[in-house]
Amino acid sequence: MASSSTPKYNSNSLENSSSKRNLKDGTNWEQNEEIPRLPGETRVTDKDVIYMCPFNGPVKGRVYITNYRLYLRSVENDPVVILNVPLGVISRIEKMGGASSRGENSYGLDITCKDMRNLRFALKQEGHSRRDIFEVLTKYAFPQSHNLLFFAFVNEEKFPENGWMVYNPMSEYRRQGLPNERWRVTFINEHYGLCDTYPSLLVVPYNATDEDLKKVAAFRSRNRIPVLSWIHPETQAVIMRCSQPLVGMSGKRNKDDERYLDIIREANGQVSKLTIYDARPNVNAVANKATGGGYEGEDAYPNAELFFLDIHNIHVMRESLKKLKDIVYPNVEESHWLSSLESTHWLEHIKLVLTGAIQVADKVSSGRSSVLVHCSDGWDRTAQLTSLAMLMLDSYYRTIEGFEVLVQKEWISFGHKFASRIGHGDKNHADADRSPIFLQFIDCVWQMSKQFPTAFEFNEQFLITILDHLYSCRFGTFLYNSEFLREKEKVTEKTLSLWSLINSEKSKYTNPFYSKELNRALYPVASMRHLELWVNYYIRWNPRIRQQQPNPVEQRYMELLALRDDYIRRLEELQITNNSKISNSSASSTSPSQMVSQVQTHF
Repeated sequence: MASSSTPKYNSNSLENSSSKRNLKDGTNWEQNEEIPRLPGETRVTDKDVIYMCPFNGPVKGRVYITNYRLYLRSVENDPVVILNVPLGVISRIEKMGGASSRGENSYGLDITCKDMRNLRFALKQEGHSRRDIFEVLTKYAFPQSHNLLFFAFVNEEKFPENGWMVYNPMSEYRRQGLPNERWRVTFINEHYGLCDTYPSLLVVPYNATDEDLKKVAAFRSRNRIPVLSWIHPETQAVIMRCSQPLVGMSGKRNKDDERYLDIIREANGQVSKLTIYDARPNVNAVANKATGGGYEGEDAYPNAELFFLDIHNIHVMRESLKKLKDIVYPNVEESHWLSSLESTHWLEHIKLVLTGAIQVADKVSSGRSSVLVHCSDGWDRTAQLTSLAMLMLDSYYRTIEGFEVLVQKEWISFGHKFASRIGHGDKNHADADRSPIFLQFIDCVWQMSKQFPTAFEFNEQFLITILDHLYSCRFGTFLYNSEFLREKEKVTEKTLSLWSLINSEKSKYTNPFYSKELNRALYPVASMRHLELWVNYYIRWNPRIRQQQPNPVEQRYMELLALRDDYIRRLEELQITNNSKISNSSASSTSPSQMVSQVQTHF
C-alpha cells in the first residue's frame, strides 16, 4: 500500500481565505474593477446566484462572467467567499431542475471542472434567468464549439520575458553535442510532408538517407518514424521514439524498417542489440494487430530485444482519474481512505510509468545500450517515458528553463494531442479522446521531487501553475494537437507563452534547497510504499483538508526574497530622487555663459 496517510482535516476554508489566494498565478489585476480583469478580458454578464458550497452550505453571491473567467463574490459572508474559475477549466455545464422544481435551491446549473472540482449554482425561477447565463457560459467556455477564438488570442498582457524564445530545437540538439559523425539533422519534415504530427526538425542516423526515412514512414503508424530524443554524453547511447510498426494480422515485414533499426543500433557501437521498450501490455500490443498495428517480432528484428512495460491506455487512465475525483471531491471518507485510494489504481499507474522510465534510463546509462520507445501512436505513453527518462539522466532538465525545454520538445513539438486529451474549448465532455496523460507525467515529476528535494530548481507551485494553465486557455502554449496546427494558427505570433509568466517571476517558482552540484542520474524508488497522493493538487479545493505546509526554511526564503525586492525598489526610488535633485541643483547653479561654454566644448 502506498504511503498515503489519511489527509488531515483543517477548519480553515480555502474558499474563505479572500482573494489573496487567487494571486498565485501571477495575475496582474486591474484593482479598480468590481471583479479582477486581465488586459483584453471583457465582462459579458453578471447574475445574483446562490453558490451551493459543498463544505459550508448555500452562499449568496453575485457571479460575473467574462470572456475568460467565472468569478463569484459572496455578498453576506465575512470573510468574503471568492470563486475564480477560468472558463477553460469547465468541462460540462448542465441544467439542474426544471420549471416544476419546488425544493429550495433546486433550480440552477451544475458545472463539472477539469481540475478536480464541481460547482453548483441555484437561481431564481423567474423569466429566463437560467437560460441567459447558461447560454453565455456555454458560448465562452466552449469557444471551439461556437466558432470563437480562445482567450489566448485576445489576451493583451505584457511580460518582460518572451517565453516563445525558451525552446530552439537546433540550440537544444547542439547542447547535446549534435549533430556529430553518427547523427545528422534533417529538414525532410520542414513543411510537415513526411509526418504532420512531428516537428519540422529531426535528428536521425547519419547513415540513413532521406529516401530511407520515407520508406520507413510507410511502415510506422501515422508516419512517426524512429527519431532521436536524447544522446548520452559519455556512452553515446541514445533514446529514440516512434510509433508502432504496421505489422497487422498477416505479420507483414518491411526490409527498410528492419535495416533502419540496425543502423540505429550500429550508431551506438557499444552493444550487439537494440533495446525496444513497448509501453503497452503485451495483450494490447497483440490486439493492435487486428487494426493493422503490432510490434517488432524477433524473426524480423533479430538484433533487437523487446520488452513490454504494461502501461494501460488512455481510456483506463481517464477512468482511474474519474474514480480518484470521486473520492477526493467534495468529501474525503476518512474511515475507508486507503482502500478507496487503492481502488482508483491511480498510484499503481504512476508506479508503472515511473518503473518504465527507470528501465529506459538505466539501459541507456548503465547498460550503455541505445533504446527505442513506442506505444501505439507514440504521442502519449511514449512522451511520458522519454521525458521522464531524460529528466532522470540529464540535470539540465531539472532546472526551470530545462524543464520548459523538455515540455516544449518531448510533448508539444512531438505532437502530444493536448487539444484532444484536454478538450480545449470543446463541449463534448464524454469525448473518448480525453485523458490525463500529461497530468500523470507532472505527477511523476512531483514524486521525483519529493524523493530528491535538492535536485530540482523548481518547486511544487511551478508544477501546479503548469497544470492550471494546461486548462485555462490564457496562453497559447498547450493549444492544438501539433506543431503543424500551431504554425497554421500562428500561435507564437498571436498568443503569449506560459513561460513568459513563469520566467518573469522566477523567484516564486524556485526551490530554495536546489543544489546545482547534484548533476548525477536520479533513479526514484517506484514502489507503492514510496509513492504518495499529491494532496496539494488533488485535494486543494477541500477546505477541511490541511494542506501540506511548506518547509519553514522555504517560507523564510520567500520572505527574504520579498524583502530584497522591496529594498531594491526603494533604492531605485532613492536614486531617481537623488538624480533629480542633482540635476535641478546643477541647472540652477549654471550661468548662461557657462551653458554656452559647455555647448561649445561638447561640439
